[in-house]
Amino acid sequence: MDNGQVTEKKQPQEITVATNRRARADYTVLETLEAGIALTGAEIKVVRERHVNIAEAYAQIRNGELWLQNCHISPYKAAGHYGQLDPARPRKLLLHRTQIARLALEANRQRLTIVPLRMYLKGHLAKVEVGLARGRRKYEKREVIKKRESDREMGQAIKLRG
Repeated sequence: MDNGQVTEKKQPQEITVATNRRARADYTVLETLEAGIALTGAEIKVVRERHVNIAEAYAQIRNGELWLQNCHISPYKAAGHYGQLDPARPRKLLLHRTQIARLALEANRQRLTIVPLRMYLKGHLAKVEVGLARGRRKYEKREVIKKRESDREMGQAIKLRG
């Protein structure tokens, strides 16, 4: 029965499993996308236990598909011999064809890199936030650090006065 009340759908809760902190330091992220990731049953259990490292990971487009390279997902201890896969094997990222084509076009045209920024659980699904990024040079990294420190100092001074 509808009493004239509108019911809102609950958004699934996001639980961050791993973040790529080096990516924010080494790259200027221009755009982000949410991608699903194809995992086996044992791998999703390990992801839920947060035994994931994406610090050295990157994404690569091959044959019109997006693949996550160098993402380390530890082997699941309770799985038998057949459940043990290579921890750093390439994993397919799930995006629409048009999104992958646009990423490939932008990456090739502007010489950009596709970098995973974080892996998280959204409801019962594992997702990866990928970013289209431009590499920073050493002097640009130093400028960003100086700006961050000066902003922090200004915030502390305002907090002390206010």
